[in-house]
Amino acid sequence: MNEEITVRIYDIIGSPLGVSAEDGQVVHEKIAPLLRDGRKVALSFEKMETIISAFLNAAVGQIYGELPAERIDELLSLKDMTSEDQKLLERVVANALLYFKNRKNFDRAWKEELGDEE
Repeated sequence: MNEEITVRIYDIIGSPLGVSAEDGQVVHEKIAPLLRDGRKVALSFEKMETIISAFLNAAVGQIYGELPAERIDELLSLKDMTSEDQKLLERVVANALLYFKNRKNFDRAWKEELGDEE
């Protein structure tokens, strides 16, 4: 039986502030292997006071480049999120889906915008 694993963000990053992509990457590195292995994950936002899109992009958004959205929907659930944070995550997921659907064009446009800078 595939028992759901609860992963508390606060326990991983040790802070109520989900504001850095680096902390989001740490969360990603915890949950992505579980999802790739077909494990059900409940991502808990308990004790989290502030969440920004850079954190969510790293923690959750990039998973949409690794697994089909339908599979993520089957395996990943969210707990203890404010409605404001849910709306933010919905935007992050929508942007991730658009990006990964057309990654080459987005990357090319970004490179053209920046020139030789990265």
